[in-house]
Amino acid sequence: MVDNAIRVGDEVARALDSGSAVVALESTIIAHGLPSPRNVDVAAQIEQTVRDHGAVPATIGMIGGTVVVGLNEAQVRHLGTADGVAKLSVRDLAAAATKGSDGATTVASTAALAARAGIKVFATGGLGGVHRGASDSYDESADLTALSRTPILVVCAGVKSILDVGATLERLETLGVTVIGYGSRRFAGFYLTDSGFDLEWDLDSAEEIAAAMRHRDSLGLAPGAIVVSNPLPFDVQLDPDLHDRVLEEGLDGLGRKGITGKDVTPYLLAHFHEATHGASLEVNIEVILRNAALAAEIAAAYTTA
Repeated sequence: MVDNAIRVGDEVARALDSGSAVVALESTIIAHGLPSPRNVDVAAQIEQTVRDHGAVPATIGMIGGTVVVGLNEAQVRHLGTADGVAKLSVRDLAAAATKGSDGATTVASTAALAARAGIKVFATGGLGGVHRGASDSYDESADLTALSRTPILVVCAGVKSILDVGATLERLETLGVTVIGYGSRRFAGFYLTDSGFDLEWDLDSAEEIAAAMRHRDSLGLAPGAIVVSNPLPFDVQLDPDLHDRVLEEGLDGLGRKGITGKDVTPYLLAHFHEATHGASLEVNIEVILRNAALAAEIAAAYTTA
């Protein structure tokens, strides 16, 4: 146990105590990102993918007000099927714990809790970021500031392509978050292979990325995440023309319906699912499975060197 507020699952605790590879996983994708009952099956696939690539999965969530690092199968199923599961960013954790809530952790809170438990690597789908029109709305995901102060490596497929990708990269630079392309100097575009933006750095293997983690440790730099951009192969991405058309329709829908704030991303993701007849969902699942595999390989390389 880390303390009374955080319970570490037995398998994860044993792995951490022995110095074995562990990969943190968020639970928002289970409770809010995928439709039921597919969400529970995909959660099991993600965990199995981590195991198949040499690490122990640690899915993080809140059950009855207690943070659990390493949810068991029954707890994952509960978060994936119960009504009223809260979406918990860092700012929500204390209040949700006081209320005794069930909650699914976002990128920001998963990263923070994983680091608190001593986990070095985290796999997710796409990061949150700066929303389109943020110069007027100031709408920016808490993921960015959380990553700026959390010593963890996050494997992702870039930021969600419904966001302002260029502005998000600018904010990550300002916040001192290292962004590395896996085998590419182009930033991944979530549903798309290429977001259209260049990166300063790329590394070609899990071993090289693990070496970058060790160099960060030895340099004693201020806490901050390393973000690894893991692009989809071109033959797996969503059709770019379809993506752009559906995104434009979704953005029009936001204006017509007056949707703002934290409701924007769920609305647009649901719109993509409906308008692409489920194709975007399949790409989303492929994204997280590929990221889980790479994260496990990096975690194994980091712990065995």
